[in-house]
Amino acid sequence: MPIESNIIYMNTKQVAEYLDLNEKKVYSMANHHILPATKVTGKWLFPKVLIDRWLMDSCHSGMLSDRMHITGSDDPLLSMLVAQLMAKSEHQKIISYSATGSTLGLELLSRGYADVCSIHWESINDDRDSIFSLLKSFPNHQQWIMVSGYERHQGLMVRQEMADLFNDNIDIPKQPLRWVSRQQGAGSQQHLANWLASNKTSLDELLFTATANSERELAGYIARNNADIGFGCEAVARESGLHFIPKLTESFDFVMSQSIFFRRQLQALLTLLKQPQTAQLAQQLSGYKLVESGQIIWRGQ
Repeated sequence: MPIESNIIYMNTKQVAEYLDLNEKKVYSMANHHILPATKVTGKWLFPKVLIDRWLMDSCHSGMLSDRMHITGSDDPLLSMLVAQLMAKSEHQKIISYSATGSTLGLELLSRGYADVCSIHWESINDDRDSIFSLLKSFPNHQQWIMVSGYERHQGLMVRQEMADLFNDNIDIPKQPLRWVSRQQGAGSQQHLANWLASNKTSLDELLFTATANSERELAGYIARNNADIGFGCEAVARESGLHFIPKLTESFDFVMSQSIFFRRQLQALLTLLKQPQTAQLAQQLSGYKLVESGQIIWRGQ
């Protein structure tokens, strides 16, 4: 049965007819967040305009989509590049970025609430077995790929007046310092736990006085003297006027479904990463090394 052109919402039966599927399949796709839908008084409703957009996006591997949402790990360079792309969009598309932490970003990607997840989990000197295991823990990882981004420095942030306290190779974890933690599942918290383990210390031995949901929030606690020390990236420390003590170099990469790789907005971001002005910006921000961005370094299987 044809669907009226002026219809706004469709029920399950109408969607099944519109997509030539049985209703059981439509229910399953809605429950797994594959189809755009909302549940009202226990019944699924499907906005027709979003169903049409989902069809177009699926048929053309995302190349015709006019939006892209990035979530996951917090990063100043990525935030500025997304802002540049939006400034050039001339109101024809939208590219958004929300920092949620690595694990929550992957959860949002898995549920279809995000198109790309930025992630940092291990240093570049280690193998990536841990991050690959993390990706494989999500039910639809078979459709995912991980694409290389860039490298950045991670370490400890403290206020400038405290810098001299860390010049004599002191046992930092044993000092009476007020620490800022990151939320559970954040890549920086993973780095902190690994660094402490290498110093025969655990997170339980530190005095945490605050929990930050982003790198900039963490730096703010320290800059305002609400805390003394935290683990994050160099660029955030520098922009907040904090002293930075490098501890490792990490890989900052992007996870997405395979179809998203060909989306125009993502290709524009990867192209921008290779431009000379981006290299200059990265140098100004400090703590970055731009490498061959856009290389597929993992495929779900």
